[in-house]
Amino acid sequence: MAIAADHAHGAMHDDLAPRVRLQTNRFGLWLFIASESFLFAAVIAARFYLLGFETAEELNQTLGLGITMILLVSSLTAYLAEESIATNDQKKFLRFTWLTVLLAIVFVGGVAYEWSEAFSHFPPGDLYGTLFFTTTGLHAFHVITGALALAAVGWVGRDGRWNDEDHWPVEGVVKYWHFVDVVWVFIFPTLYLLQ
Repeated sequence: MAIAADHAHGAMHDDLAPRVRLQTNRFGLWLFIASESFLFAAVIAARFYLLGFETAEELNQTLGLGITMILLVSSLTAYLAEESIATNDQKKFLRFTWLTVLLAIVFVGGVAYEWSEAFSHFPPGDLYGTLFFTTTGLHAFHVITGALALAAVGWVGRDGRWNDEDHWPVEGVVKYWHFVDVVWVFIFPTLYLLQ
C-alpha cells in the first residue's frame, strides 16, 4: 500500500514538475526584461535630462522610419514562428524564424548606415552624438543578441526538436524579441521625431 502511494505521489510530482519549471522560466524572463527596461529607461531619461527636446536636424527620419517598419514586421514574423511551433508546423516555424533573423540583419544594417551618416554631423564626442550612439548602439546590441538567440532556436529546431508540448526556448526568445521591438518604439520618437 505504501509503495502504491509513493508511486502515485511520484507520478503526480512528475506531472507537476514541467509546469512549475515553465512558470519559473517565465517568471525569470519577466524579471530579466524588467531589469533591461530600467537600463533603457535610464538611457532615455539621460537624453532628456542632458538635451531636453533638442534633436539633430541631420537625422535621416526616412531611414529611421524604414528600419522601424522592418523591426515591427520582424515582431510579426517572430510571433508567427512561435504560433507555428505551438501547432507543430515545423516548416512554418523554420521559415518565420529565419525570416525574423534576416529582418534583424537588415535592421542592424540600417543602423550601421545611419551611423555612417551621423558620424559626419555629430561625432561621438559631441553630447548629442554620445547620446545617439549610446542609445542606438545599446539597442543594436540587443537586436544582435536576439537574432543570435533566434538563430540558435532555429538551428536546434531544424530536426524537429521543438513541438507543441516542448517549445519554451522558442517562446522565451520570441518574448525577448518583442521586448527589443517595443524598446525601439520608444527610442524612435525620442531620437527622430522630437523637434
